[in-house]
Amino acid sequence: MEYTCLSDFPIRSGNLTLWRTEAETAEAWELDNRPLTSQHEKYCGEFDSLDERPGRGKWIGTIFEMDAPLDRRAVRDLIWVWHARHEGLRTTARVAAPGARPARFTCSALGVKVIREVVDTVSDGEELGPYLSAEFERRLSPAAWPHCLVATVEHRDTDDFTVLVAADHSVMDAYGQALIINEFRALYRALLDGSRIEALTTCASSADYAVLERQAAATVTADCPATLAWRNFFDSSDGKFPSFPPLPATVHDTARETEQHSFSRWLLDNPESDLIEAAATARGYRLTAVIFAALAYASYRVSGTSEFRTIMPVATRPSAQWAESMGWFVNIVPLSITVGPDRSFDSALHDAAASLKAVRPLILVPAGPVCELLEIADTPRFGVSFVDMRRVPGVDTIGSLRHRLLRAESYSPDEVYFWVGRTVDGLNISTRFPASFPLSEMDRFIGEFVGSLREFAGGAVPALEVIDAAVGCGAA
Repeated sequence: MEYTCLSDFPIRSGNLTLWRTEAETAEAWELDNRPLTSQHEKYCGEFDSLDERPGRGKWIGTIFEMDAPLDRRAVRDLIWVWHARHEGLRTTARVAAPGARPARFTCSALGVKVIREVVDTVSDGEELGPYLSAEFERRLSPAAWPHCLVATVEHRDTDDFTVLVAADHSVMDAYGQALIINEFRALYRALLDGSRIEALTTCASSADYAVLERQAAATVTADCPATLAWRNFFDSSDGKFPSFPPLPATVHDTARETEQHSFSRWLLDNPESDLIEAAATARGYRLTAVIFAALAYASYRVSGTSEFRTIMPVATRPSAQWAESMGWFVNIVPLSITVGPDRSFDSALHDAAASLKAVRPLILVPAGPVCELLEIADTPRFGVSFVDMRRVPGVDTIGSLRHRLLRAESYSPDEVYFWVGRTVDGLNISTRFPASFPLSEMDRFIGEFVGSLREFAGGAVPALEVIDAAVGCGAA
């Protein structure tokens, strides 16, 4: 699985149809006393109701080629069953008056209908991607339901079709994106052959999760462990979230909005990745620690900065009840890794393992209320996510299908994000970063990252002199 923009996935030409849900009647919506999560409420509060493209830079999704002919009735039923199974797709937030807190409204499964929109103006593969991106930017929003749209492209020359599911972030996270392919294939095949669709015990409502999240938020105090950890993190950066160390402050151009650079790249094949995991296990470490140590070491090699500070998104599904649910089950935790005085990879690895262990108690404590208590007005600008996709249900059966997990194009002048994925095929990385930061410098950083991993698998990584920063890079 790769995490890319839609522009990086060539869609084959064909007949385009959009599918959306509607409530049968206005009365189908009922006020729901379950709260929004603190993150969802903050997200709604930051939403600009006058924005004509509310999904710009925000929507996420999944695209894949269904290995079966398109049957319109089965597709319609599939989308309905999917919404019936996941209450999180049938809930929305509304603000009764300016300044009021958003309230949750929920529609029953029987109150939902699926609408088919035939698009006969676009069929060429080169035009489909830009058209769909524009539609998602215009129609997906945290303030307007439906929060999901489905597109199908029927290919004239083959017995398959492309499926694209796009959503506002309020109802879907990256793990949910990965779940879609297997779930859609299983439901579609059952609908085609008339098989019984079993009820799942792993799709609990994201609205029920919100109750637990709010309970956790209520435990935040000025001297609780989570607050102390975050305070220590911010104290070393004047109350600001950290930046990507190789990215100099002079590279930011906040006056001009430009699409960020973005790419996805395979770094190691599966045998190489297995060697790294074996080396980690032999030395008593998890793969996650090795990945973050290698990132920290690469940052040190390129920027000369020994401290690697970032935000790490973490999954917050509290139990198996939510293992396959659709919703936004994500928190962030602060991570700080130091390359020691001996300038060795081992020092970074030891500190990475210790830092990852230290933040475990923070995973289920919402960061938003903590930052609010600490009066942090800044927003994250550097994040690293590592996900082991081998744990996704059905991953062994979808490898032969063309597919991608999708994120919207971004236009931030200072944000840098990395998504590192361990899959059945090996290790890949996806990144986006400011257009003013040279591609050659990001290539250099990625090269140092991969080099550290390979050297770790082959033996101890020797202590090396700091490599002078090239043009465009400097110490943070």
